[in-house]
Amino acid sequence: MTVPGPPQQESKEPIVGALGRHLPGLGLTVALAAVAVWLASTEFVDKRLHLSALLLVILLGMLVRSVVPLPEATTPGIRLAQRPILRWAVAGLGFKLSLGELIAIGAGPLVVVVVTTTGSLWFGWWFARRLGIGHKLGLLLGVGGAICGASAVVAADSVVQGERTDAAYSLGIITLLGTIGIVVYPVIAGWLDMTDFVYGVWNGASLHEMAQVVAAGYGVSERAAEVSTVVKLARICLLAPIVFYLAWNLRRHREATGEAKVSPVPWFLVLFVVFAAINSITWSFAGIDAETQKRVVEWAVRIDLWLLAIGMAGVGLQSGFRDLRGVGWRPVIVGVAQWAVLAVSAYALAAWLL
Repeated sequence: MTVPGPPQQESKEPIVGALGRHLPGLGLTVALAAVAVWLASTEFVDKRLHLSALLLVILLGMLVRSVVPLPEATTPGIRLAQRPILRWAVAGLGFKLSLGELIAIGAGPLVVVVVTTTGSLWFGWWFARRLGIGHKLGLLLGVGGAICGASAVVAADSVVQGERTDAAYSLGIITLLGTIGIVVYPVIAGWLDMTDFVYGVWNGASLHEMAQVVAAGYGVSERAAEVSTVVKLARICLLAPIVFYLAWNLRRHREATGEAKVSPVPWFLVLFVVFAAINSITWSFAGIDAETQKRVVEWAVRIDLWLLAIGMAGVGLQSGFRDLRGVGWRPVIVGVAQWAVLAVSAYALAAWLL
């Protein structure tokens, strides 16, 4: 099987001309990313609101689109950020994964993650269909709620290719629910008298965004935050196979209906797996010591954060708040129901196994 590479430009447009055409929109996305990264680093946002740069940049992009008429000249650059740049950024998420960290937590938490994530994903998709939600919006909501929030939504949208409001609305719901979770999870842990380890597994297996998981973890203890982070990384590992499945399923359906095909092996997910594998091995065979390897990976993760922020700025700029008025409350109900199923099943399984 031939694995498709990144899409190639067929146009013979001069490089300078292409750069000039994309510069206005790309410059806007970079500026929004810079503001979001700075805001996320401030003590108030980081320590009190617990909002990541990725969530902030989505909101900033939607705000700009809602209050400022965007010139047509910005469209090519925004689309460049929203698609190719964002796909490279999703691939770069692989650098956050380490096989050694996942093995260290043991088999029990991994069973909790795989069983509950898969179960809640299928429930979310089924419930969205039952409520009559648009097919593509339902797919994005399910993936975002079950796996890793914003990153999962944009990765899935790269193959689902939903309406321009679908990704933004999914991200809005995830932000709302995850923010509530930061507050209520430590309280529930106290009510149920959870140990730090059980709480960490439950938190990492059921809360939406990594930033939210870490914040809710530290709301109980440092040990709980450490366990939560590793379990969340295990959950992120399911991103690639699930999006592979979506690509395969959509491709099969579209072949049957005669519509445009979707690649069965998205190139950026292949790179995601490759980068995760690279991060899981030692580089001593190439003469690189462990400390240098750590610094290189840290820089890769930092660069990837910027690429993600730029790409998500493009997503936000495609969907203003006014565009979401007609979606209604049914997607919110789906998001809440899926979260409830995931949280209850993750706790029940963790309390039984651990």
